Amino acid sequence: MNAIYVLWLRELKRYFRSRVQIIGSLAQPAFYLLALGFGFNYVFEQAGQGSYLQFMAPGMIGMTVLLSAIFSGVAMLWDRQFGVLKAALVSPVPRLFIMIGRTLGGTTIGLFQGVLILILCMIAGFRPQHWSNMLPAFGFVGMISLSFAALGTMIGSAVKDVQSFNVIGNFMVMPMVFLSGALYPLSHQPKVLTVITLLNPLSYGVDGLRGTLIGSWHFNYFLDMGLLTILGAVFLVLGAWFFSKLEI
Repeated sequence: MNAIYVLWLRELKRYFRSRVQIIGSLAQPAFYLLALGFGFNYVFEQAGQGSYLQFMAPGMIGMTVLLSAIFSGVAMLWDRQFGVLKAALVSPVPRLFIMIGRTLGGTTIGLFQGVLILILCMIAGFRPQHWSNMLPAFGFVGMISLSFAALGTMIGSAVKDVQSFNVIGNFMVMPMVFLSGALYPLSHQPKVLTVITLLNPLSYGVDGLRGTLIGSWHFNYFLDMGLLTILGAVFLVLGAWFFSKLEI
C-alpha cells in the first residue's frame, strides 16, 4: 500500500510543478464560458430556458475533469520513454499497485481541476441552487475523474508514443464532450443523437453535475451514479489488464 501512496504523491508533485499544464487546462473551458456562456445567454433566455451560463457551467466542469483525467495517461508514456517506468516495473512492487497509484494520481488531478473550473464559473456569475448539494456534486466529479483516469491509463498502456495517445485521446474526447449535453439540452434531439447520447458515458456525469448543482435532471441521480460506478469499475479492470501486459 505504501507503493500506491508514493506513486499517487509522485503524480501530484509532477502536476503541481507544471504551472503551464494547470493554466493551459483551464484555457479551453474559460474560452467556452466567455464566448458561449455570454454569447448565447440572450438566445437561451428568449427561449424561456433561463441563464445559459447556469446551464453550461456544470458541463464545463465535466469537460475539464474529463480532459485532465484522461490525459494524465500521457505522463506514463513520458516515464516509459525516459526509463522511469521500467525502473518501477522491475521493482518488487506488484504492477496492480503501480497502476492504482498512477490512476489515483490522475483522479486527484481531475478533482483539483474541477475545483478550479468551479471557482472560474463562479467568478463568471454561476451560482449553485443549493450549497448543500456541493458534496454530492463532487461525488460525480470524483467518479468522472476516476473513470477517465483509468481510461487514460488503459490507453497509455496500449500505445507506445505520445503522438498516438494524443490522436486517440482527441478522437474520443471531443465527440464525448459535444454529445454529452454539456453545451445543449438533451431533450428533443433526433433519434440518432439520442442513441449516441445514451451510449456516451460523459452524458451521465454531466447530467449528475447539472442535477445536483442547479436541479435540472435529464435522467436521475441513481441512474447517473450507478452507471458511472459500473463504468469506473470496468475501466479500472481493463486498465489493470492492459497495464499487466505492458512491455518495456
